[in-house]
Amino acid sequence: MNWEWLSWKWFTPETFWEYQWENILFLYLIAAIPLLFVLRWLLNIPYLRPVEVAFTANRWQNQPIAYLRHIPSVLFGIFTALVLIAAARPQKVNQQIEQSAEGIDILLALDVSESMLYEDFTPNRLEAAKKVAQEFITGRRFDRIGLILFAGKAYSLSPLTTDYDMLRNFIDEINSTTLAETGTAIGDALALAINRMRESQAKSKIVVLLSDGDSNAGSLDPLVASQLCSAYGLKVYTILVGMEGKVPYGKDESGSPKYFDNTVDETTLRQIADNTEAKFFRASNNQTLSAVFRQIDKLEKTEIKEKRFQTTQDFYDHYLVWALIFFLCWMFSKSLFITNITKD
Repeated sequence: MNWEWLSWKWFTPETFWEYQWENILFLYLIAAIPLLFVLRWLLNIPYLRPVEVAFTANRWQNQPIAYLRHIPSVLFGIFTALVLIAAARPQKVNQQIEQSAEGIDILLALDVSESMLYEDFTPNRLEAAKKVAQEFITGRRFDRIGLILFAGKAYSLSPLTTDYDMLRNFIDEINSTTLAETGTAIGDALALAINRMRESQAKSKIVVLLSDGDSNAGSLDPLVASQLCSAYGLKVYTILVGMEGKVPYGKDESGSPKYFDNTVDETTLRQIADNTEAKFFRASNNQTLSAVFRQIDKLEKTEIKEKRFQTTQDFYDHYLVWALIFFLCWMFSKSLFITNITKD
C-alpha cells in the first residue's frame, strides 16, 4: 500500500503554490465554510430554549470542557474543506521542450593585416571587428561556426564548432601580430573557406568576410575564388570596413594623431558577394559595423523546431483520503458524550 498521502507536506503553503488548479473556484468556496457555521448558529437561535438547572454558585462557571462540543463541527468543517480542495483538482504539470534544428555552417574570415589597426573605428578597426564578431557568435544557436584569419596568408584559427565559448576566447587573443606576413590575401582566405566547407552537409553554408583593403597578396585571385565558392554552394557576405583617404593611426612625437592614406577596393568585394548570390556591406564606424552584422544575422537564421511534451499528475486523491478520515472522525464524535455537553 502506498502511504505517500500520509505526509503533512500536502498541506504546506509551498505545495499549494506549486499546484495548477483545474477548478480553482472550489478553493474560494472554502472561505465560506465559517460563514455557514455562523449562519447555522443564527438560524438556530429562535429554537434555543433555556433549561433551568439548579447549581451551586461555585459550580455555575464556564468550564473548559464545554468547548469540546465544537469538535464535531470542526471535524465536519475540515472534511468539507478537504472535499473542496479535491474538487479544485490540484495538479502538477511537467512540460518538456525538445528543440531541434538543421543548423547553418558559418565561417568568419577576418582581416588582421596592419591596416586593421587604423583608428577611424574605436579603438581601432580590428578591435571593433572582434567585438561585433563575438556578439554575432553569441546570437547564434545550433550553428557551427569557424574562424579564418588572413593577412599576407590565410590561416584557419578554428574549425567549424558549436563551442561558442572557445570561439570567443580565440577572438579575444587575436591581434595584428597573429600573422607575420604583410598584405591582404582575400583569395587565399576564400580558398581556405572552400576547403573547410567542402565536406559540409549543412543546408546553408556562408562565409562572412571582413576586410579593409585591396587584395594584394596570396596565390589565388579573389574573383576566381568567389566563383569556386559559388560552385561549392557557399555564399560570401563581404564587409568593407574603414574610410577611404587619410585615416588616423598612432601619434607623433608631439602627441598629435598621425594620418595615413587608406585605399579600398569596393568593386572586388562587391563582385565577390554578387558571384555567390550574397550581399556586400560598407561600414565606416562602429555603429554601422554592428548594424551590418545584425542584418546578416537576420538574413541567415536557423529554423528551430520545438516539440513540447506535457505530463499532468493529479493529487486530488490524497485529499480525498484525508477527507474520508475526517468524515469518519466526525461520525464517531457524533456518538460520543461531547455532543451532549450543556451549552453555556
